[in-house]
Amino acid sequence: MLRDILSITGKPGLYKLVSRGNNMLIVESLLDGKRVPTYARDKIVSLGEISMYTMGEDIALSEVLTKLGEKEGLKVASIDPKKADNDELRDFFGEVLPDFDRDRVYPSDIRKLIQWYNILINAGITDFTIDEEGEELAAVEEKKMETKKPAPKAQVKTQKAAASSARTGVGAKKG
Repeated sequence: MLRDILSITGKPGLYKLVSRGNNMLIVESLLDGKRVPTYARDKIVSLGEISMYTMGEDIALSEVLTKLGEKEGLKVASIDPKKADNDELRDFFGEVLPDFDRDRVYPSDIRKLIQWYNILINAGITDFTIDEEGEELAAVEEKKMETKKPAPKAQVKTQKAAASSARTGVGAKKG
C-alpha cells in the first residue's frame, strides 16, 4: 500500500499515485483530494522506499508506521508535532522505536513522520505494508515503456535508400 503513497519535495502533505502518463505522474493529494500532474523535474519519493536509522540495521518506514499505529491504536497521534519540543518528540519516538539512532534521526524527521502518520490515518489508510504485487506491476510497466521507444531515425535504412546509394556510389571509397 505504501508504494503508491508519495512525498513530493516542495509540496505539502502526501499524494496517492493515480495514473502514469508520458513523462509525468497524476497524483491525488491525501489532504484535499485534488489531482495534479508531477513531472520528471519534481523529486518524488515513495514511502515504501524510506527507512529510519536504528542502532542496528535500518528499519523500513512501513514497520515504523505499524509500530506507531499499534501504540496509538490506529488513531491520530497523541502528540502534536508542531507544538512539541525536541525532547518531547524524542521521548515519544523512543516509545515507538526504542533503538532509533538519536544522532542521525533529527527532531524534524520525527515531526515529519508523525505528520505523515496523521495524514494517512485521516485519509483512512491503516494498512502500512509495502505491496509486493504493486512493485512487480511497476517493474513490468517500466519494461513496457522501455520497449516502446522507437529506434533512432538515423540508424533506420530502407531498402530503397540502400539500393540508391549502391547505384550512385554514395559512401564508396574513391581511389
